[in-house]
Amino acid sequence: MKTKLTIKNIYDKTFKSKMRGFDPVEVDEFLDMIMQDYEAFENEIARLNEQLKTLSTVGDTNRTIVDKPAPRVESAGSTNYDILRRISNLEKHVFGSKIDVD
Repeated sequence: MKTKLTIKNIYDKTFKSKMRGFDPVEVDEFLDMIMQDYEAFENEIARLNEQLKTLSTVGDTNRTIVDKPAPRVESAGSTNYDILRRISNLEKHVFGSKIDVD
């Protein structure tokens, strides 16, 4: 973004004086406030650009991680079913005919 003013332009600006013109001290104080705000905005823009650059780098890294397929995980339902089936088979083997089926 190209700006028309810089802090130096604001500082160096002179106004023509006319009869019953503005108070030069008041104008200088106001321009000083504008310069302070302008400097704060420039600093904030620089900070945000740096943050954007950092987040873009992190985003590229995250995109690479997301693009990799995740390892396939068995669903909990089939895992629980397999465990229950194994327990049932073990009970039949250990207890055999001792289990009375009604």
